[in-house]
Amino acid sequence: MKKPEKPAKDAKRELETMGNNIVGDIKKGENPSFVATTRTRSNIVYDQKEGYLRLGKAEEERSFLNVAQSKKFMQTMAIAAKCHKFLTEGLHTTIRGLFYQLKFSLGEDVDESLFEEQSESNPLIEDLEVSLGVKREDLNLNANRKGVLAGSMKVVDTFGNEKVNIDCSKMGRSGWQIPSDVDNDIEFVDVKAKYVLVVEKDALWQRLNEDQFWKKENCILLTPQGQASRGTRRIIRKLADKGIPIYVFTDSDAWGWYIYWTIKTGSINLAYIGGDVATPEARFIGVTMSDLDKYTFLNKLTIAASEVDVKRAQEMLNYEWIKKHKEWVTELERMIKSKKKLEQDALQGPRLTFVGEYIKDKVKNNEVLP
Repeated sequence: MKKPEKPAKDAKRELETMGNNIVGDIKKGENPSFVATTRTRSNIVYDQKEGYLRLGKAEEERSFLNVAQSKKFMQTMAIAAKCHKFLTEGLHTTIRGLFYQLKFSLGEDVDESLFEEQSESNPLIEDLEVSLGVKREDLNLNANRKGVLAGSMKVVDTFGNEKVNIDCSKMGRSGWQIPSDVDNDIEFVDVKAKYVLVVEKDALWQRLNEDQFWKKENCILLTPQGQASRGTRRIIRKLADKGIPIYVFTDSDAWGWYIYWTIKTGSINLAYIGGDVATPEARFIGVTMSDLDKYTFLNKLTIAASEVDVKRAQEMLNYEWIKKHKEWVTELERMIKSKKKLEQDALQGPRLTFVGEYIKDKVKNNEVLP
């Protein structure tokens, strides 16, 4: 069922409200402060009803007149001021660009910069997102682009005061590069697809694109090129909101499975925007350890799992959102016991076009994991 999208908050207005509140505290002679939901591991919960990871209700106050918090408070305010400037100017930068905007000395006689390393500014951007209830993309902050798609879908991209119409069915071998921000000044229209196929590896995406799999099967063919970025997870969420089924196709190992679960339930790091980046409706199409029983040729194409692979699979068995599915417990235990894993590339063993046949068969017979 199509899920209505929440109206986005006005990031500029939220920043101004925060600034006015801080100024108000100063004028009243009070300790300037703001409140944010706590982003510690202990405050991350799995919402069983919604099916994704989110922050709990614990909050913490950040104040200036606190020795332990004063520097981070000042740094957060500096980030907020810069983002307000970017929004006022209608300009964008990356989180790296923001860091360089704020890497300056605190004074002529002070041998210290506002920020020394980007590792200082990144978590404070996240704090600001949580406190304001907006995403960093709403603050005109982008990250590196990652992910490609092709299919019967059109994109209206308003960029530099110009509307650009992009037809994702006419992008040739390269496909449409998914931008970091798929929310602001961008619209997805004319989406004509029976389902979305998320392919872990770019190499397999190219194989399927060359066969025009997306055209023959009337689907949207998407690759996150490994672990999915925020922009890619957002576009998957947006397509699911249109009522389109989402199938994920990865390696049969702990890392490929984790890519799937990150798309499905979100991640611990991004639990503060869990509902925006998780797609609980997603289903896993393969590759699975049980494929070794159905496609016997695959038994000669397995790879030995390392100790790290096995340890990661054991860790995943402890996640409540995974262990509640007996099918996934069986998959993980089989991999741990056999100490073998299987790459999606192995499906090219019989013939290059077999990958498409495998996916088509799985979709037709609804052979998916929850």
